[in-house]
Amino acid sequence: MRWLLLYHALCCFLLKASAHIVELNNMFGQIQSPGYPDSYPSDSEVTWNITVPEGFRIKLYFMHFNLESSYLCEYDYVKVETEDQVLATFCGQETTDTEQTPGQEVVLSPGSFMSITFRSDFSNEERFTGFDAHYMAVDVDECTEREDEELSCDHYCHNYIGGYYCSCRFGYILHTDNRTCRVECSDNLFIQRTGVITSPDFPNPYPKSSECFYTIQLEEGFKVSLQFEDIFDIEDHPEVSCPYDYIKIKAGPKVWGPFCGEKAPESINTQSHSVQILFRSDNSGENRGWRLSYRATGNECSDLQPPVHGKIEPSQAKYYFKDQVLVSCDTGYKVLKDNVEMDTFQIECLKDGTWSNKIPTCKKTEMDVESELESEQVTE
Repeated sequence: MRWLLLYHALCCFLLKASAHIVELNNMFGQIQSPGYPDSYPSDSEVTWNITVPEGFRIKLYFMHFNLESSYLCEYDYVKVETEDQVLATFCGQETTDTEQTPGQEVVLSPGSFMSITFRSDFSNEERFTGFDAHYMAVDVDECTEREDEELSCDHYCHNYIGGYYCSCRFGYILHTDNRTCRVECSDNLFIQRTGVITSPDFPNPYPKSSECFYTIQLEEGFKVSLQFEDIFDIEDHPEVSCPYDYIKIKAGPKVWGPFCGEKAPESINTQSHSVQILFRSDNSGENRGWRLSYRATGNECSDLQPPVHGKIEPSQAKYYFKDQVLVSCDTGYKVLKDNVEMDTFQIECLKDGTWSNKIPTCKKTEMDVESELESEQVTE
């Protein structure tokens, strides 16, 4: 029993003594079994660790391969692996149901590291000449092979030897993460009484990593109302309210939102002439965005009654801020305002809901008065 333990300890010592690791950092090279082209020794283990720069992978192929055959390569073998994955295990002289030889096969590493281990057991009944292999660094085309969507380019990808870079379409700016394309949309001013506002690129997916500010700025006295269209698609979360992308509306102290998801907000009457809209997107997602129309109505002024023997144009049921009315008189009458006769007189609805002037009166012209007197004298 003691002799058996000593023998086992001696075998382990010899195995460890014969096993060694070779570190390789060149862009290409040759790997051969110990003693090649002569037969390789028994109880031998060698590991070659190949490391190339990031942006490259390793291509390995064999020019000669002659190892002992065994079921599932239990005895002598060449194992090719990465940090966490066995890429191939080879043994024998030809491929069978239970063992595999490299033949013309090329082994490619997924990244910039590859480990090749040669192992021979304690005895070989025949002479086996081992293997002759070559490796080289090959460029990774990140633009076509990158599987991680989070690391891919938003718009354009450009591959070069050892790496890649991203660029953006016209009108976009490359984000500091060097892959996301954002837009500069922080200075959108709307001063018309009606208009349409959309997320960038609507109805196409809106850009990532962007903050857009839209301001509707009208004269005091107008009140802006907003109406979202049915197409409303902003990234959301099933449990948390709008943690990623959202639109928020502010008018004075009032705030509406944040809004996200696929259901458009109801019509919003801001009761203000100044409205700020914030739209924010994070660095992921493919959503179509939103579109809204806005309309401004002025403060309502009191009803108007035309003067006796006169009329107002246009005649309408309600008048609002900035509406103008023209007062005129029937034939034979003149508009009288502050003792001054004129053909017409214009007044305007003001922002506080009052009129710029009172409705003037209509006075007969002097010629018509004289004609009436003459007519009366002839009658007498």
